[in-house]
Amino acid sequence: MEYVIEMLNIRKEFPGIVANDNITLQVKKGEIHALLGENGAGKSTLMNVLFGLYQPEKGQIKVKGQEVKITDPNVANRFGIGMVHQHFMLVQNFTVTENIILGSEPTKGGKINIAEAAKTIEELSKRYGLSVDPYAKIEDISVGMQQRVEILKTLYRGADILIFDEPTAALTPQEITELIQILKRLIEEGKSIILITHKLKEIMAVCDRCTVIRKGVGIGTVTVADTNPDELAALMVGREVHFKTEKSDARPAENVLVVQNLTVEDSRGVKAVNELNLTVRAGEIVGIAGVDGNGQTELIEAITGLRKIKSGSIQLKGEELTAIPTRKITESGVGHIPQDRHKHGLVLDYTIGENIALQTYYQQPYAKSGILNYKKIYEKAKALIKEFDVRTPSEYTPARALSGGNQQKAIIAREVDRSPDLLIAAQPTRGLDVGAIEFIHSKLVEERDKGKAVLLVSLELDEVMNLSDRIAVIYEGKIVDIVDPKETNEQELGLLMAGGKREKVGGMS
Repeated sequence: MEYVIEMLNIRKEFPGIVANDNITLQVKKGEIHALLGENGAGKSTLMNVLFGLYQPEKGQIKVKGQEVKITDPNVANRFGIGMVHQHFMLVQNFTVTENIILGSEPTKGGKINIAEAAKTIEELSKRYGLSVDPYAKIEDISVGMQQRVEILKTLYRGADILIFDEPTAALTPQEITELIQILKRLIEEGKSIILITHKLKEIMAVCDRCTVIRKGVGIGTVTVADTNPDELAALMVGREVHFKTEKSDARPAENVLVVQNLTVEDSRGVKAVNELNLTVRAGEIVGIAGVDGNGQTELIEAITGLRKIKSGSIQLKGEELTAIPTRKITESGVGHIPQDRHKHGLVLDYTIGENIALQTYYQQPYAKSGILNYKKIYEKAKALIKEFDVRTPSEYTPARALSGGNQQKAIIAREVDRSPDLLIAAQPTRGLDVGAIEFIHSKLVEERDKGKAVLLVSLELDEVMNLSDRIAVIYEGKIVDIVDPKETNEQELGLLMAGGKREKVGGMS
């Protein structure tokens, strides 16, 4: 049998939008098949049809040559199809084992046999090199480890066709490397994988073939070995994409943000930021490079008023920011693109229009004497949705209904439109496709060129090097060095991020 999965001429509609328009996808046994497309192109919708979460209006699905009707995820499981969702479906205060067996609990004498299930899970974990503790609680393990639990959940149910929806969106670079090894091991064991992604590097590294979707329409399928990132980007977006951000040299002026001897504790009371010093000037982008967990999150939360500081000083244009409410910090000229868009960026059950107004809804012209002017709120939202190309049926659509990338674009539209004196951009392009990344990078450079200060915090080293005028390297809560991106490389930055000292690298000192 050449194809393990065939989705032929699939059409899926929602009110006011055709998400999948006559798409065909054919996956061979033993391959990693990429499903590539922009944010909102219809990739996740197509896979939700395959997994039985949606029913198509038209089309045919075949599994191993047999036409099937997949009415719900349990039916998909019976056909050997498992799905690892972008936003994990885990109960935080349950153990790994309890989450994996949920809905298919093994019983012995009328009781759930946890010990037997844990033993099976441990064996699966060892077989696939997943290193998961069956008795650990979900709330106590990392995002990367939670993803492994989701993978084990599909394997426990006997899946041999695995769908991964944006699996690296929330992972650190090290976790991404480990995941790629896990995918290769799954293929060696005879599994077939569909990988929903818009990360071209990952497709080139691990995929055999790639099907491209653009605005709900299938563009075609290519063999990865016969293509390159430029060609894939053009197929995905429909035009040439520039990976290098065009920008003139910075012309920094006065200090906007001055952080002195800042100490901040994490939620366990351990020092996460340790007597840190940092300055960001008007008209420059300062990038913070560091391995995840070295104090970046706590630093951002301290500046934005989301976390109390232990000691030290944070000043914005000479005014002390410490010990004033978050709204006052925002009003004084701080914008914040948060790294966790669901926790700090959006109210998911509010409309996109309401979310875009979150920072300004109480000000004129959006409110008068405490009464909201929804006409003005939605007029503004409509204009920003158009400017920032947020793919949504309308400004009245709940934020929850949008793809992760389009949720991110809505947050960026809200924060950039205010043009604050200091814009903190934390993982600003997480979950975005190459076309959207190119656009957002140009917007950040635009803010810099208006004389604004931009603090960029990203785990993507190429993003930090591409955008920054200066790079501050953070290690164990301290800025250990500040380097010029024109005079460094990824190897030297990697050494500094691991706590090493700068040496001569390729003729540089």
